[in-house]
Amino acid sequence: MNEKNEIFREKHDHAGHRKRFRERFLKTGLDGFAEHEALELLLSYGIPRKNVNPLAHKLIKHFGSFHGVFDASVEDLKNVEGIGESAAILIKLVLSLNRQCEISRTKDIVIINSTEKAGKFLVPKLSAYRDEVVYMLCLDSKLKVLSCKEMFKGSVNSANINMRKLVENAFSSNAVNVILAHNHLSGVKQPSREDVETTRRVAAALSAVDIRLTDHIIVVGEDYVSMADEGYI
Repeated sequence: MNEKNEIFREKHDHAGHRKRFRERFLKTGLDGFAEHEALELLLSYGIPRKNVNPLAHKLIKHFGSFHGVFDASVEDLKNVEGIGESAAILIKLVLSLNRQCEISRTKDIVIINSTEKAGKFLVPKLSAYRDEVVYMLCLDSKLKVLSCKEMFKGSVNSANINMRKLVENAFSSNAVNVILAHNHLSGVKQPSREDVETTRRVAAALSAVDIRLTDHIIVVGEDYVSMADEGYI
């Protein structure tokens, strides 16, 4: 009987803990939550009727950081004891939904006539990638968005960039102006020597067919730098 009472007490205490967490979130959002507490709150929806506090700590330790948990693949998450497929998918869903929401906000941006608008439009598309990618944003003579397409995977250098493919994509979109974009996984925003050389080659290739490269945006996480503003274009 004592054992049953203890189990009942633990379940009751744990249910109260979850309820307090959720009420706290409703009042303040995640302000004041420690990283493991925020993750614990999320896991409580994927793993019901279980104390997930130790699991939140274990995930952060296993992947090295809070963001490392969300950067991990579903398979890597499932390799952590206590994480099933449903919980792993829930964790991955968070960033994907956030990215989709940010991209949805860019639908209202139809004219890109400033660096700020270019950054706002492109950052959500590139920031979530775990690999380096290159995007091409095609604009008409009035800087209206015609298309935005992933062109290549890999770093921006002459070996990875197919100039003919870039020109063909610009032509097929009837572009007059083009903005190139790629992401830096290193965390360094400043353009590398390869970035500068390739940008100049792309600008020359497009200029030969009367299309202007107006900017090259480098995305680092949720931040970016404009090579045009930096004087490279």
